[in-house]
This record gives sequence, C-alpha cells and structure tokens, in this order.
Amino acid sequence: MKAVRLPENVSALVPALANQIVAMIRREGFEVGHRLTEQVLCDELGVSRSPVRRALQFLETAGVVRSEPNKGFQVARPPGELGSLAVPQRADSDEALYLAVADDRLAAKLGEEIAETELMQRYDASRLQIQRVLHRMAREGMIERKPGRGWMFQPLLNTPEAYRESYRFRMIIEPAALLEPGYAIDLAELDKCYREQVELLSGGIEKWARSELFRPGVHLHETIVAGAHNRLLLDALKKVNQLRRLVEYRKKLDPSHMVQQCTEHLELIALLRRGERMEAAHYLREHLNGAKQRKAPEGAAQPPAKTRKA
Repeated sequence: MKAVRLPENVSALVPALANQIVAMIRREGFEVGHRLTEQVLCDELGVSRSPVRRALQFLETAGVVRSEPNKGFQVARPPGELGSLAVPQRADSDEALYLAVADDRLAAKLGEEIAETELMQRYDASRLQIQRVLHRMAREGMIERKPGRGWMFQPLLNTPEAYRESYRFRMIIEPAALLEPGYAIDLAELDKCYREQVELLSGGIEKWARSELFRPGVHLHETIVAGAHNRLLLDALKKVNQLRRLVEYRKKLDPSHMVQQCTEHLELIALLRRGERMEAAHYLREHLNGAKQRKAPEGAAQPPAKTRKA
C-alpha cells in the first residue's frame, strides 16, 4: 500500500491515532467486517470519542475502514495488507513531540523533574497536547506524576555498559523461563507475534514510526516469558524493557539488523510452536547475545547514536 496523504487541515492528533488504530488491527488480526467500537478504541488509546471518530473518518478516506448506517465503522482491508501502510506524521503531531521529549531526556537537556508549563514553552505546544504525551509516557513506564504538581522521569539505561548489562540479565532470565515446570505459552498471543514479525518484514521496517518498531519485539519476548506463569520473571523483564525503551527509540536504525532480528524471531516462534523448549531456550540465548553485540559492542564509548527516523 502507498503512503496515505494527509489533508492540510487535519489536526495533529488524527494521524497519531490513525496509526495506532491500524497497528491494533494488525496486532489483533481483525478480519474484514470486524466492527471497531468507538468506546473500545477510546479505552485503548486513552482519548475521548471525538478524536477517535475523526481518526476513523480519516482512515475511511484511505480505504482502511468503512462505515454503514447503524453499524458504525468496520475493517475494510485484511490486516495482511496493512503492513506497509504509512500514515505520515505532521511536524507538530503527538508522535513528533513524544520523540522530541525522549531525545531531549536522553541528551540530558531535560532534568529528572519537569513541569507541564516548562514543556509547553520549550516545544511551543498546548497543555492538552503535552498532557497527552506525558500520559502516554506514564502508561509506558517512562515517567510518573509527582504528588501535587510536576512529573518525574524514571531511571534509564544511558551508558553502553548499562545497556549491555540489560542484555546479560535478559540472557539469564528469558531462556530460564522457557525451562520452568509447567511452561505453557499462549498460542493465540504467539500467533499475534508471528503476524507482527511478518508485517515488519513486509514493509513495516521502512514505514512504521520509530516508537512502533520497538513494540513487536517486546511483545514477543514478554509473551515467551509469560508462558512460565511466574510473575517475578515477567515483572523483571517488563522493568528492563521500560528502562531501555528510550535508548531503543534513539539508536540509529539499521534495516539489515532489523531484518535479521525479525528472521530470528520467526525461527524462535517456529521452535515454540513445535514445543521444542530446550532448543528454543538455547536459540533465545544466542539471539539475545547477538543483539547485544550488534547494538552495544564491547568497547563502545557512547550511547547508541541519535536517528532522524520518525
């Protein structure tokens, strides 16, 4: 599919919501005719009905959804056709602001504690837009509201050694999770992970927003660990993923590395589908070690470089 053209008068929030709705259709594998309930989308996206409706109307013009009287909006294209769909972001979109805040935090241009008024002035944004971005960051575990006023960033992995430590920790807990007694992975969730990896290889690597590229890998690895039914293991992995999120957003994108990562993810999924847990545990450790070497090789003196991809 070709990139969707944005009308000049569309609000900055619409393309961000449209991209998230498309991602949800892909992730959940919604087939043609599936009804998209506004309230469900509101709960998922954390916004009111009005912007959700405008995003759906925009996607209708792009042929992604359709509407019928008394039936609301329905999926109009198979999820497999949406892998390369690109909804461009306006320069003042929530996504652009989100990434600007993330970049400035990693570059130490923002302190640990910030105020909404400070961000409004720095980025020339409305309070409502700043609040949307902060609430999204809060949902992702990157920031939390202080008692009273203001916000506080959570710790992050801001050195190459800390980044390597995160991978070494994952090499300990993730393969071990596969060998836990009573291990049983959620096959329906694993199927969603499979679709996401295929969509990345089908054009998503080039088309998806920087923040969206991070999520499918996290989804797969957390799904694998969740199969151990050990909350301590899963909570530990989620914490690590929160800590490395900003660094992953900021690192330079290497498409060849992404292709290798997705290909290895598909091989790992195949092993899990066949129930070959011992082989999967060994493969998973090698996969994580390879990712560590590619992303934070020994001797690196600087954090992963900033990318201009949005």
